[in-house]
Amino acid sequence: MKRTAHAHWNGTLTEGKGEISTQSTTLNNTQFSFKTRFADGVGTNPEELIAAAHAGCFTMAVGAALSKAGFKPNDLSTDAVLDLDMASLSVTGIHLELKGSAIEGVSEEKFKEVAEGAKANCIISKALSVPITLGVTYE
Repeated sequence: MKRTAHAHWNGTLTEGKGEISTQSTTLNNTQFSFKTRFADGVGTNPEELIAAAHAGCFTMAVGAALSKAGFKPNDLSTDAVLDLDMASLSVTGIHLELKGSAIEGVSEEKFKEVAEGAKANCIISKALSVPITLGVTYE
C-alpha cells in the first residue's frame, strides 16, 4: 500500500509560498509559507502535519491495543507537540499527551502499559528517529 502527497513551492524561502495536497484530497492545494512554518500565518506546515499524523496514528494504536487486550475503548484523545529547534532546524522530539476515560475493566496502570506499547509500535512512531515522549491521563 502506498500513500501519496504532493508539494509545490515557488520563490525564496522567506518570500515564497507553496501548496500541499494529499491523495485523499483532505489537503487540496493547502497553502504553506515561511510565515506558516516559522511565525504566524494562515495555512499549514510540515511539522504540524507530522504532529497531526502522529496523534492520529498513536490514538488508533491505543484503541487497537485495548481491543486486542479484551477491552472496549471509549473516549481516547491525544495532543501531539512537536519540538522544532530553530538554531539547528531539526525536530528534537515529540510529546504525546493521551487522555482516556470510562474503559470498563482497565486500571490506570494497565492503561499506561497499553499506551507505552502503542507509543513504541504505532507506524508513525516507528518512522521517526527523534525521541518520543508520552504523558497519559486516565479518568
